[in-house]
Amino acid sequence: MSSPALAVSRRNRRTPYTDRIETLGVQGYSIVNHTLLPKAFGRTVEEEYWHLRSSVQLWDVSCQRQVEVRGPEAAYLVQMMTPRDLGSAVVGQCLYAPLIDDKAGLINDPVILKRAEDWYWLSIADSDVLLWAKGLALGLGIDVAVTEPDVSPLAVQGPRAEDLVAAVFGDAVQNLAYFRFGLFDFLDRQLVVARSGYSKQGGFEIYLDDSSLGTELWDALWSAGQGLDVMPGCPNLIERIEGGLLSYGNEMTRSNNPLEINLDRFCALDGRIDYIGRPALEDISRNGPAQRSRGVVFDGGPCPACGSPWPVYAAGRPVGYVTSAIWSPRLKRNVALGMIQTGFWATGQSVSVHSADGIERSGSVQAMPL
Repeated sequence: MSSPALAVSRRNRRTPYTDRIETLGVQGYSIVNHTLLPKAFGRTVEEEYWHLRSSVQLWDVSCQRQVEVRGPEAAYLVQMMTPRDLGSAVVGQCLYAPLIDDKAGLINDPVILKRAEDWYWLSIADSDVLLWAKGLALGLGIDVAVTEPDVSPLAVQGPRAEDLVAAVFGDAVQNLAYFRFGLFDFLDRQLVVARSGYSKQGGFEIYLDDSSLGTELWDALWSAGQGLDVMPGCPNLIERIEGGLLSYGNEMTRSNNPLEINLDRFCALDGRIDYIGRPALEDISRNGPAQRSRGVVFDGGPCPACGSPWPVYAAGRPVGYVTSAIWSPRLKRNVALGMIQTGFWATGQSVSVHSADGIERSGSVQAMPL
């Protein structure tokens, strides 16, 4: 059964690349941060998966809005928002970091770009970090400006991404280390280009800070990619699950904490830094999380779409739930991400997944990536 159509209006923002995306035949959108995110181009998810693993794709990910924190106390505000210790962060670094509230609930899991000592971009998933940051700045009396700048990321993903980005921005882009960014010339501007992206196939994200140049940037990359089998694309569900890439709003919400989604290494729990929610997170650490995010593989033929959590059972009792699931053409099994209770999350634990089509499917818990 097909999904209902999405009614697009001004409340759902177009992007600097939407015109080109529509010319190339986009057939479906999702909405992230009030912004259009292309989700389908007339090819199957499996066709998109194999192409992503072999060639290169352009993704319009303008929905990754930037929350800019700038001013004398910018570093202080950003540190108060995350349990990750940012004290050793350097200009040019990208840092994956959980943001938490006073109860250690996840507000978001952005990539933080340190533009300067007093200038940060938080490249966010789907939640209202802008208002959270503004509220903290006002409530704590912090001397910063918190804004949403005109920045629209465009991702280049796949094993041939480096060749494509170098063709447009020069060979120096090849020297970028993983999760580092630099400034590279494009027309009369310098754009932030980072070696990062929401896939495990390698790639870059280009942070266009002038919407009027969206068509020029897309066309430059599209033209340079004609000999590289370039295609328009979007984050691929099969590749995302196999790679263990979590999605805010799917795998975790504000009801979860960073330890439940295995972000222990990004959490300072020894009192050396202060941040919103530190006492709550330290309490959770002392007692241990009651559940953790895990991979699950299971049989029973290709599963339906997972639009709501599916129960996971072990030894006749409920022990968790699946949040995202799909058939893997590479592994020839269904692959999933979910939350599994303590005592049942060990790799190899036998479980059964009760999918939306009423089938009880046998499987096992697995470490990520799958």
